[in-house]
Amino acid sequence: MFFFNWHDVFNEVLPTCFSHFSPTVFPTISHINNVLILDIKALEAIVFDFDGVLTDNRVWVDQQGNESVCCNRSDGLGFDVLRKTSVKLYILSTETNPVVMQRGKKLKVPVHQGVKNKVHSLQTLAQDASFDLDKTLFVGNDLNDYGAMQLCGFSACPADSHPQILEVATISLKKDGGQGIVRELVEQVFEINMLEFLK
Repeated sequence: MFFFNWHDVFNEVLPTCFSHFSPTVFPTISHINNVLILDIKALEAIVFDFDGVLTDNRVWVDQQGNESVCCNRSDGLGFDVLRKTSVKLYILSTETNPVVMQRGKKLKVPVHQGVKNKVHSLQTLAQDASFDLDKTLFVGNDLNDYGAMQLCGFSACPADSHPQILEVATISLKKDGGQGIVRELVEQVFEINMLEFLK
């Protein structure tokens, strides 16, 4: 079976050849000043991994075994904007930890945690919530996100993701995990005017 390297297609091949295509061939994606632009209207859902995407992938453990992580407050405003669109939002995490649920509650984003098979969970979620995986953006950073990223029509990853994830991601972001990934998606990839949405 032959697999395309979508990272190369969208980040290297498409920018070189885009001028030769009819504007209707890739109506949702464009490449401007080395930045990949995705029309959010093409999406029905965005699914985020938690650790390494919404956090910097570190964890602090106290003497009682309680865990703490570091998130970025700028992502909060990003989620505020995304919730005002028609796109469905989810957090999908392999971890079972109260901190994941609390962060999701703060962001007002549904959380599915303790997920062992992200591909199966995504398929089930898409069926239950009635969204098209071909019109879904999955944001992940590590090898356990690989299958989910290939399953979805679009994928993105932080700059410090595993090398194999960087290879398959449709969009390689400039920021590292936990450094404002959602904010970069909103402002740089979707090109949303946040001031207009936050009025």
